[in-house]
Amino acid sequence: MFKWFKWKKKKEEEEKPLKEEEKQPEEKVKEETVAEEITPVAEIPPVEEKEEKEEKKRQFGFIKRLKERLSKTRQALTERIDQLFLGKKEIDEEVLEELEEVLIIADLGVKATQELIQRITKKVSRKEINNVEELKRVLKEEILSLLQLETPPLEVEKTKPFIFMMVGVNGVGKTTTIAKLAKYYKDMGKEVLLVAADTFRAAAIEQLEIWAKRVGVDFYKQQSGADPAAVAFDGVQRAKAKGVDVVFIDTAGRLHTKVNLMEELKKVKRVVQKLVPDAPHEIILVLDATTGQNATSQTKLFHEALGVTGIVMTKLDGTAKGGILVSIAHEFKIPIRFIGIGEKMDDLRPFDPEAFVEALF
Repeated sequence: MFKWFKWKKKKEEEEKPLKEEEKQPEEKVKEETVAEEITPVAEIPPVEEKEEKEEKKRQFGFIKRLKERLSKTRQALTERIDQLFLGKKEIDEEVLEELEEVLIIADLGVKATQELIQRITKKVSRKEINNVEELKRVLKEEILSLLQLETPPLEVEKTKPFIFMMVGVNGVGKTTTIAKLAKYYKDMGKEVLLVAADTFRAAAIEQLEIWAKRVGVDFYKQQSGADPAAVAFDGVQRAKAKGVDVVFIDTAGRLHTKVNLMEELKKVKRVVQKLVPDAPHEIILVLDATTGQNATSQTKLFHEALGVTGIVMTKLDGTAKGGILVSIAHEFKIPIRFIGIGEKMDDLRPFDPEAFVEALF
């Protein structure tokens, strides 16, 4: 009997589960693999973090393109500043005069240039600037200060529908700019409507309709030659009825009949206000950077007639006259809302003064 118990105890010991360290290698590998596959919930990046990273990636890509596309303006400005100091050890009156010439050639305009030279001259007299690197640093800071205007931000969420009135002369890229802005807000999840109130040219209506279809947004038109104010009125009515978030009203830009054009635009503005009292919420002037100082006279004309609230500067990639952007912001105190640096739909982005000045230098 004792032998039987002894045999049973031995048998039980033999059949005991293997200790953790004695488990077969393949069993341990299997368990480790399972452990690796089960990621704790806390370690999974939140959706917001992922979206933020994607936005930073897009922004980095845009800044990189901005640096590339501003090369002509950069050459006209910073490379010439470097040449001023060849063989010179100090900043004297002659250097400041030559700097003034460089700034005007880069289309910063007389007013902005004079303001910058005055500020720099004061710092030179106080011995705050002694060499070219310090001069460029100070110039960079001062140009940035001219661009950083204390104006309300562009917030389309504050009202519905948010109405943009788009103005500008023919040939500046107004229609394609509207299409790019429509895509920008559509990508933000907004319902967008384009209203073809440039009824003077049948081609303008057709072109805008084609862009609306490509972008995938709503479109409103009447026949060529219709009253622009009536088209705008009916378009805004449609937007209100359909619960549209953002409306872009395209307008004519034929400057050879300045008086008639401006009166027509004023009428569009008044008629829209009958439906939405505080509209248009943003009057955007589209300018072509390649026209240089012509952009200043256009701004003056439209601003006096309508009270422009924002600027879109197109074609910055094809010009050495990018300084006009600084000139207009300083002289008229109108914020630059968006800039265009190429033909692609994503080449129109909200204006960032710091990124712009960084790319410029």
